[in-house]
Amino acid sequence: MTLHIDPGLLTAILSLGAGILILIWPRLLNYIVAIYLIVIGAVGLLAYL
Repeated sequence: MTLHIDPGLLTAILSLGAGILILIWPRLLNYIVAIYLIVIGAVGLLAYL
């Protein structure tokens, strides 16, 4: 059995989680945005491999 995660679904889950964390702890905004951009970039690059 192979696990396949759609990049669009992953993006939606990460966005939802980041939004909730920012509402709870606004100081996390810079870190969440940075991590989010790194993850989205990595997923985008891995999609082409």
